[in-house]
Amino acid sequence: MARTCTSILLIKVSFWCCVLLLLLWADSAITSPVPPKSAIASAHPLATQAGFKVLRQGGNAFDAAVAVAAALAVVEPAGSGLGGGGFLLLHQASGRDVMLDAREKAPMAARRDMYLDETGKVIPGLSVDGPLAAGIPGLPAALVHMAEKYGRLPLSQCLAPAIRLASEGFVVGPRYLRQVKRRFDILQGYNQTAAIFLQHRRMPRPGFRLIQKDLARVLETIAQYGRSGFYQGWVAKRLVDSVRQEGGIWSLEDLRRYQVIERQPLEGDYRGIHIVSAAPPSSGGVVLLESLNILSGYFIHRLSPVTIKHLVVEAWRRAYRDRALYLGDPDFIAMPLSRLLDPDYAAGLRVAIRQDRAMPSDWLNPAPEVQEGADTTHFSILDREGNRVAATLSINYLFGSGFVAQGTGVLLNDEMDDFSIKPGVPNIYGLVGGEANAIAPGKRMLSSMTPTFLETPQKVAILGTPGGSRIISMVTLAVLDFAAGFRPSLWVKWPRYHHQYLPDEIQFEPDALSPSEQSTLQTMGHRLHPLARHYGNMQAILWDKNSGQVEAASDPRGEGMAIVE
Repeated sequence: MARTCTSILLIKVSFWCCVLLLLLWADSAITSPVPPKSAIASAHPLATQAGFKVLRQGGNAFDAAVAVAAALAVVEPAGSGLGGGGFLLLHQASGRDVMLDAREKAPMAARRDMYLDETGKVIPGLSVDGPLAAGIPGLPAALVHMAEKYGRLPLSQCLAPAIRLASEGFVVGPRYLRQVKRRFDILQGYNQTAAIFLQHRRMPRPGFRLIQKDLARVLETIAQYGRSGFYQGWVAKRLVDSVRQEGGIWSLEDLRRYQVIERQPLEGDYRGIHIVSAAPPSSGGVVLLESLNILSGYFIHRLSPVTIKHLVVEAWRRAYRDRALYLGDPDFIAMPLSRLLDPDYAAGLRVAIRQDRAMPSDWLNPAPEVQEGADTTHFSILDREGNRVAATLSINYLFGSGFVAQGTGVLLNDEMDDFSIKPGVPNIYGLVGGEANAIAPGKRMLSSMTPTFLETPQKVAILGTPGGSRIISMVTLAVLDFAAGFRPSLWVKWPRYHHQYLPDEIQFEPDALSPSEQSTLQTMGHRLHPLARHYGNMQAILWDKNSGQVEAASDPRGEGMAIVE
């Protein structure tokens, strides 16, 4: 009888243990689902296809990111490349977030006043055109770091699509031709640059095939030797020799000492949305989160469209002002990040915002000393394991400095212009900044790049965009669209508006503000600056955990491609 009772007890215990395990499994399945499909959205179809080729070969999102970034360096030379850098936001399926800081660094010979003449005046173009404008590149180091630490395929396998594209070439599209036209003079000014990107030193014609044999050889060297394939050896020597022959100040030691830094991304919340974004030396996460903290005090959905735009502008005005005052390279300066990101600080800023009146920027004291590139690139990746990448990469202005190092095919950045060149002088994108972002040897220049993850219990979004100083405002608008339940096809499509503290004006795309809204905003005291051209090139992914649906969207302003597979 005792044995029978014991058996019954054991059966009952086993039964409830099984029930408990099933409940735990079900709970885990509900709270930690995996995407049913992978998705890639990038600024060029060939780059998106390169990423998927690596995924199909068994790679994860990080392998695909190496392939996409390297391919973009070949097929979108106006926006990024091995001669540039950027910020790569990574999310591992285990739940860990990390930001790879591959921002360029000032050479060790850089000086605070290196772009000023004897009288202290800025020398026009010196921080934008030519090798003196170039910081030490970070992208090659980031590709190697990501492949070795987070990928599962050999680096050579991830770089293979880019090597083929560079070696065999590809037919450029209308966007490339428009970009060349805008920078034709500087591209024609250097023989090695003109030989690659122009057609017999003239404007390329439709059907032009861009072949980059030297760049393919550099990529092959990186594939074989890893980091030392770029920052040491024959590539490094040619880079330095070419730069110095044309008046630049790079050294072999500058290249040897460059390192990617893993930084903790910034995190915050907006109305139930958890936000992970870029940390300094990008200002993107700070300005984004500060703006959203200010806006969190309003019931946005209850307000008129024009009032919403007014309040968003007022939030940007204050957040961009703090960017100018406080932000720079965290390895060189102390920044009051905890205060800037504190909801109570935002509440204090909100008190001075009137819903019927604009506050002039010069009323915000103390005014900072006056001091980024629209032609950056971005891609977003989600794999079936739940790994994610949001990467914004740049060489700053169109075709960077316009200078290609002899025998390498590497087009160098002009990111030195992102420093505060001189108090009272805006950079090429009109951004303001102060001493926190002053030039110093080995320092990383401030950036607006804002690769971002958004997450609720039901949804995950991966997004970012090029656009210089307007990057942060574009991502802000996309967060508000996500919060309102709109699909990524609309985040990337809808007309945009922008304010960055100085100049004190609302810049806006055609159709972003109706005639009635323009009139009302002017009555409120806003100055308006309509733009003739569209801007931005957002690449976004949305994963709905409840439905299992994965969507990806590429900005129609560009020539990119979004694929879900």
